[in-house]
Amino acid sequence: MDPGAFCAQARLLIVAGKGGVGKTTVTAALARLAARTGRDALIIDVEGKSGLGNIFGHLEPLTYQEAVLAESGGPDSGEIRARTLTPDDALLEYLVDHGMNRISKRLASSGALDVVATAAPGIKDILVLGKVKQLERASVAGAPGAADLLVLDAPAAGHAFTFLASARALLDAVTVGPIRAQAAEVLEMLSDPGRCQVMLVTLPEETPVNEVVETAFKLEDQAGVHLTPVVVNGLYPVHDLDIDPAVAATAARVPLTEAEVASLRRAATFRMHRQELQTDQTDRLAQALPLSQLHLPFLFTTELGAAEIDLLADALEAEIAKLPDLAPLNLPEDAGAEAGAGAESEAAGAGSGADNPQPAEPG
Repeated sequence: MDPGAFCAQARLLIVAGKGGVGKTTVTAALARLAARTGRDALIIDVEGKSGLGNIFGHLEPLTYQEAVLAESGGPDSGEIRARTLTPDDALLEYLVDHGMNRISKRLASSGALDVVATAAPGIKDILVLGKVKQLERASVAGAPGAADLLVLDAPAAGHAFTFLASARALLDAVTVGPIRAQAAEVLEMLSDPGRCQVMLVTLPEETPVNEVVETAFKLEDQAGVHLTPVVVNGLYPVHDLDIDPAVAATAARVPLTEAEVASLRRAATFRMHRQELQTDQTDRLAQALPLSQLHLPFLFTTELGAAEIDLLADALEAEIAKLPDLAPLNLPEDAGAEAGAGAESEAAGAGSGADNPQPAEPG
């Protein structure tokens, strides 16, 4: 599959996975890959503590306003931007944009904002997802400044499921009103593979594989989202280590002490065990989960920067190239026109496009 076609499957790509599997790093690599295909990418951080900016050398904390992490390198490359989305900021923006600036300031200063945002289970997540929906619609409509691809770094572990299932839960809890309408629109976006897809990230280890399999089936069955190929992160390169270090040293005419030979044998044993483990776990994942896999290498470094993200983007591009071309989605003939018209209507009056889209309806 062409990497450009992969990045064009949906306007919103949500990256989810257990804490510690590298989902934030994969988010950054996806944004880099999208930029290479000529698309402007917007990374959305919903937790405010991912360190995404530092990866690209942006030392200031990300805020609700978009920040440029990597500028376009030319006419064939896109820009990478990032922002945080929090329910508090989304609600405050809604109040300000509807002429309730004084109320918003009182809520913020009194601490009552949290009470308003938690009036119903899942409403905080809907505030964030409603804002994401507005950005996605602005992207489809081609609003000035709108990104071509939104890459959302989802909450870790179990919260990712409740985050994505919040719309369906609110539909069950709220029967009428703007909150229900907003939840219905968010659910429509999440369940449409032409608008939104979810990429799960795991490691080639027993517990992460168990959890990603369970999460995948829960998301498809209960949240109704479409899953991309799963990313298996942190794979060691495979080497033939069957030869004994002492024999190899003699053949290469390299003198080694007994202590050095013993150390090399221990290292080889560890490496072979790791190779066997990751092979067993990727095979087990393939049997348990009917999704293609994208393998990313383990990076032998404690610091991640732009160079490391480029390496992962290279690996991701090579893995995507192995995938078969995707068959076009079977949409009704007028579905595209209706989606475009709806997006243009929703993005109208957004001022500067993605920097100031229409606010989510929190009710």
